[in-house]
Amino acid sequence: MASAPYSYDDEDERLESEENEGHKATLVEHLEELRTRIMRSLFFLMVGWVGGWLLEPYVYKFLTQFLRDPDLMPKGMELPKQVFTNFAEPFFLKLKLSFVIGLLLTFPFIVLQLWGFVKPALKRSELKAMRIVAPISVALFFMGVGFAWLIMKPAFSWFFSFLPDFEGTELLQDPGTYIVFILKMMLAFGAGFQLPLAVWFLGAIGILTADGLWKNWRFAMVVIAVTAAIITPSGDAFSLIMMSTPLCLLYLASIYAVRVTEKRRARRLGYDPFE
Repeated sequence: MASAPYSYDDEDERLESEENEGHKATLVEHLEELRTRIMRSLFFLMVGWVGGWLLEPYVYKFLTQFLRDPDLMPKGMELPKQVFTNFAEPFFLKLKLSFVIGLLLTFPFIVLQLWGFVKPALKRSELKAMRIVAPISVALFFMGVGFAWLIMKPAFSWFFSFLPDFEGTELLQDPGTYIVFILKMMLAFGAGFQLPLAVWFLGAIGILTADGLWKNWRFAMVVIAVTAAIITPSGDAFSLIMMSTPLCLLYLASIYAVRVTEKRRARRLGYDPFE
């Protein structure tokens, strides 16, 4: 019996089928690795949560020091009383604060798992850029958190200064609301301090220029003020000013960083666009 004639279409279908199977195998491997790294991250987080549960009393005492500082209170005013309004609130506050502490403790390990997953897909130039950008981003974030903590004392002193205007009143502070305010302030300042890195990145890829940033600095100041008003949890004038001032200075510093990047790029290309 004569065999069926050979067809190039059959060969193409066979090759395409093998290629699809290879892609499927690769996808399955990636999904398996992703699952493994997610499970590791969850394990680290659970261990950190347990550690956070043990450390919570010390962290809570440290964070609430402004509610126990008599120097922050106006003359004749008593210290705020920390009051829970629900029997379950102490437990859930401890649970939430322990989780935040655990997340902070294990965050480097979780990031390493994420980095291990995405690293093989990055080019050499992208890896080099990440090694530069990541440490700067972390440093700026902790600078923002540190700055937020430094202004907490004058901020609470400013808030407390309005208490005498309401004669016969006393401050009953919900601990949960207080802790959330503290954490949101530090997170907002940490995120806000990423501004120079974001501006530098946009300048490095050619979207922004140093001249354009300088010419539009007034508009940038308005944008910074609006952004500060949005991301600060209280939205009061004091927090707005304390957030806007360093961001404006960081914006000016980012212009200098973009200018330096432009000059280095010009040297590599063999011309000077600033002449």
